[in-house]
Amino acid sequence: MNALRRFNLRRVGTWRAPVATFNLRRVELTPLEQRKLTFDSHAMVTELESSGFEKRQAELIASALVTLTTANMDIVYKDMVTKSHQKIRRELEQLQTRIKDESQKVRAESKLDINLERSRMSDMFTDQEKKLMETTTDFHHKKIDLENDNMEINKKIDLQVASLKTLLESLKLETVRYLAATVFSCLAIALGVYRVMR
Repeated sequence: MNALRRFNLRRVGTWRAPVATFNLRRVELTPLEQRKLTFDSHAMVTELESSGFEKRQAELIASALVTLTTANMDIVYKDMVTKSHQKIRRELEQLQTRIKDESQKVRAESKLDINLERSRMSDMFTDQEKKLMETTTDFHHKKIDLENDNMEINKKIDLQVASLKTLLESLKLETVRYLAATVFSCLAIALGVYRVMR
């Protein structure tokens, strides 16, 4: 019986269906009471004896069938999805959907915030450029006004200097005239005194 049991267990062990494994811990949610297989082994042994098998052979076959059935039921229960598994899977899918929706919403809000911030920065940059252009234009206008004022002041100064030169020349001429008149007057007086004294 041990040889048959080893043979059947080896066969069962190699016949397993491929199960997709994820990074999850397997949890058995089915209670052991539900996993027991009700099998009338005595009726089976009696049936096999009536079919011509000896009692020892019939017990061995019934034991092998119980072992095989239990192993197969274990495989079936491991691969079987129970209601609680389905509920957990549904909740997990809903949670994944919610997380995906939330991440998409956060991504969309972030993109919107970035675009708004970018447009705000662009508007600020445009405003700063506009203010800079206005300031530059005002500076050029003031510079031109200052240059014009400077030219007018230089012209006025030149006119004042020219008029002062003219006045100085006329004063020089009058001074020379008065000096010449004074010199001639002194000469005339000196000649008059000289004549009188003679």
